[in-house]
Amino acid sequence: MTSGRRKGFITFPAAVAALALGAAALSAVPAQAVDAPPRPVKQSVQKRETTSQADLLKTVEGSATTLEQGESGTPVAEPEPTADGAARTVDPKIIGGVAATISEAPWMVQLHYYDDKGTADEADDEGYFCGGTLVAPAKVLTAAHCVDGLDWAANGAVLGGTSQLPEAGDLHGGAVTGVWRQWVHPDYDDAGMDYDVAVLTLGSALPYATLQPVASGDTVRYQTGTPATVYGWGRTSSTSDDISPVLLKASVPVQADSACSGYFGGDFMPGKMVCAGRPASGQDTGTVSPCNGDSGGPLVVNGRIAGVVSWGVTDCVESGAYSVYAKTAAYAGEINPRIDDANLNFDDKADLFARASNGEGFNYYSRGTSVGDRQSVGDWQGIDLVRQADVNRDFYQDYVYRNTAGELYWWGYDSAADTYLDHKIGPGWGSLRNITLTGDVTGDGLVDVTANDSAGKLWMWTGRGNGTFAAKVQIGVGWSTYQVYGKGDYSGDGKPDLIARDAGAVLWMYKGTGSASAPFSERVKVGSGWNFTAYATTGDVTGDGRADFIVRDTAGELWAYKSTGSATVPFATAARVKLGVGWGSYSVLG
Repeated sequence: MTSGRRKGFITFPAAVAALALGAAALSAVPAQAVDAPPRPVKQSVQKRETTSQADLLKTVEGSATTLEQGESGTPVAEPEPTADGAARTVDPKIIGGVAATISEAPWMVQLHYYDDKGTADEADDEGYFCGGTLVAPAKVLTAAHCVDGLDWAANGAVLGGTSQLPEAGDLHGGAVTGVWRQWVHPDYDDAGMDYDVAVLTLGSALPYATLQPVASGDTVRYQTGTPATVYGWGRTSSTSDDISPVLLKASVPVQADSACSGYFGGDFMPGKMVCAGRPASGQDTGTVSPCNGDSGGPLVVNGRIAGVVSWGVTDCVESGAYSVYAKTAAYAGEINPRIDDANLNFDDKADLFARASNGEGFNYYSRGTSVGDRQSVGDWQGIDLVRQADVNRDFYQDYVYRNTAGELYWWGYDSAADTYLDHKIGPGWGSLRNITLTGDVTGDGLVDVTANDSAGKLWMWTGRGNGTFAAKVQIGVGWSTYQVYGKGDYSGDGKPDLIARDAGAVLWMYKGTGSASAPFSERVKVGSGWNFTAYATTGDVTGDGRADFIVRDTAGELWAYKSTGSATVPFATAARVKLGVGWGSYSVLG
């Protein structure tokens, strides 16, 4: 890493063609079986338009050419020296690392960015390289300084499935995709390098294993001396700008915050950053550290992403220097909702399904403060429950529905067939009440199901990410009087919660714990007087990264109670948003 003025661990200005991603709508008809129970007869679906492989390969080839030329650069501005006069430099890469196979780190991806500015003059071309981690098939966690101020949808390519940098158009068995949209932590400061986390949503899902960030509240992985591993393709020497042609890894111990505070002074922010590695020796020999080109890669502790490569000292070997990482546990409440934010039209707002009295189903797309642009999705007669969830995490929102025969189905987009197909989850769901797909309850990155039965027992089915679920496990009793809802995190810690309304119209929150054996904590009263005619939880309707609660009143008006991120007062009654009127005729919301 670097000391002196901070510098992001990114590399390369370059010249290559730009990417462009857009959206298009199409209709698709799911497969229907003869004599099947009642289920929807047609489905209209939005589809993400991906960048052509030819354009993506052109971008990657240009990147390889730039790397061969040894050019490097960073999109972050150089901060001013600190008050004590020390100019700290953020500059990541792995010096002193060893080769890693892609089977060891199948979730590692390369981020290539190129913008030729639309001119023939190569002097104004702009290009960068960073690492990233596949945290869901269509989601990459990386550093904010790799993304901030850049248009990755227009000029980015993500390469996975290979430990080697591309050369002469050879991806070495990997797969490349474009970027659909980007999220940068809203409090990111390129001068202070705090809140240095970002999430890229991919144009198409990558077929590789994923790795999950550390959960909020985890302190064990950050104990001093805990072994950690950092991965990347960054510089391998302080005397050369060349980055590694193959993926490298290095073992580094987690250090106490005081170690980095003592070296970097006020530049290091305890609680937001992780200090790791042994003090650099002042030269390549004896130094093990990330460096330029490693930005955005993971610091892995016990199978979880504990940090994101952020900054260090220029040229990475200054005597006594440590490496600094963004602390993922500190940002779990902001990161996790952006990993699981699929919706019906691929923006950053959760949408609403509604079935009219004549059985016709509609998708209503959220505008943040209202819902509109409704799209008919066919005849949904014979269906008594609809839930939305990205069951296989491909960033195509799926439907889970129950028919009047008590059979539960998953209706998800199949990329190979280029249509929505239905899959029978199983029979016998008619006796279960309040079926919810609140999200990743157990912390494995997959969507889980909860439901309570007539005896008041609460059950959980853990997801496998392919539309199937493990055998049910009892996780509670005494739930017979509740109406139960939930999709996402209401308390701000990044863990999905359950909302329960009792017979007295009192609202209770059961906070998620992330534990498979005891996934919800004891209830906390969060409201009273919740007398509405319908309720729906589809996620973050307003686009602020917090899950909201949709209700319909007796006048047929639809409201969104915005989440505050508080565990004791999760919904802002005074700030509720009126989404529309005339909703009294809809019999199913979901």
